[in-house]
Amino acid sequence: MTTSRLDTSRLDRVLQLIDERNAQDPRSELLENQDIPKELLYGQRMSATLQNFKPDAGELLQIACRAQHIERWILPRSDYPMDRQGYKQWRTQLAQHHGQLTAQLMAGCGYSEDEQQRVATILQKKQLKRDAEVQTLEDVACLVFLEYYLNEFAGKHEHQKLLDIVRKTWNKMSDEGHAAALQLPLSANMLDMVKEALGL
Repeated sequence: MTTSRLDTSRLDRVLQLIDERNAQDPRSELLENQDIPKELLYGQRMSATLQNFKPDAGELLQIACRAQHIERWILPRSDYPMDRQGYKQWRTQLAQHHGQLTAQLMAGCGYSEDEQQRVATILQKKQLKRDAEVQTLEDVACLVFLEYYLNEFAGKHEHQKLLDIVRKTWNKMSDEGHAAALQLPLSANMLDMVKEALGL
């Protein structure tokens, strides 16, 4: 019992540190008449979605989900070439930054080097489709995108581009993720678009 309480305590501490970093995001999102730092809100949505999707998720996966976009704003997409190669470079740099920073925060909360490395591996999404925790992180990220951010994308892209985005998102997910996605409280328009993209 003592170990469990200590683990919960260090988990709470590292999640708080992640939130403190993300609270520094200069960008904000309006939610219920309140401006909330974008990545702070994103991290909390990731944690809430993980809790619903995998209520028995382990401690390290919980950390990875909260840190999925930690300090994302310091590496803007516009700093990289606006082509496929530039996009890949940007995503690689982001994953490395997320993993390194999260490992530093974990070290300060008493996590071992092996635990730090495991979270970094999950965040870098190595072995997607073969590593269950990496796949769960991807499923949760896709569910969060579909529920909270797809509508925003719909206002920025043409219909065919949106269908392509939905298909690419779907292809990253597991069967369990697919089932959860079809239960999301999407608007009628967004649900119709998802079904059109998938040929349902």
